Amino acid sequence: MKDSPSTAASISFEPRHKAVFLDRDGVLNRALERDGKPYPPSSIAEFEVLPGVPEACQKLKAAGFLLVVATNQPDVGRGTLPQSVVEEIHAHLCATLPMTASKCAPIRARARPIAVVASPGPGMLRRAAQALGIDLRRSWMVGDRWRDIDCGHAAGCKTILIDYGYDEALRQPPDFRVRDLLEGAEIILHADPSGP
Repeated sequence: MKDSPSTAASISFEPRHKAVFLDRDGVLNRALERDGKPYPPSSIAEFEVLPGVPEACQKLKAAGFLLVVATNQPDVGRGTLPQSVVEEIHAHLCATLPMTASKCAPIRARARPIAVVASPGPGMLRRAAQALGIDLRRSWMVGDRWRDIDCGHAAGCKTILIDYGYDEALRQPPDFRVRDLLEGAEIILHADPSGP
């Protein structure tokens, strides 16, 4: 028996994809460090993919993970970095690495609702999950700062901290600590033997 249009429209589908959400600066590319704190590159000339990142991304993609860049870019909101520079860097990043999508939350001064979207809020991950059919319970958030870890926990993902020893405290512990994305990818692949 064929479903009527009203019955077919009421059927909901379970998210089926697993994903790795990747913070940008300090995870995929070298962050510029000043006074023990990381800063984003301010131009494409300062943008440098970290060693091991292409290999880590290829391994994760081959295992069936969607790769989604999830990044706050507060300098855009402060007016110290043009949106066009962020877009140029993201275009270069997506052309260089096998990314599925790039989600950016440019935090603007006095824009309170953005806190729901930007990390540590889970909104950016939840929107990507809805758009791409991602099961957050089977997914991971990899970052180098407390906001990334809080964001991953709040979205229901497992979390990995790339620990550079920055001068800032974590608000909650990550599930794993690693030295780089390649080490993190090995943990993810070992923990998820289910395949694509």
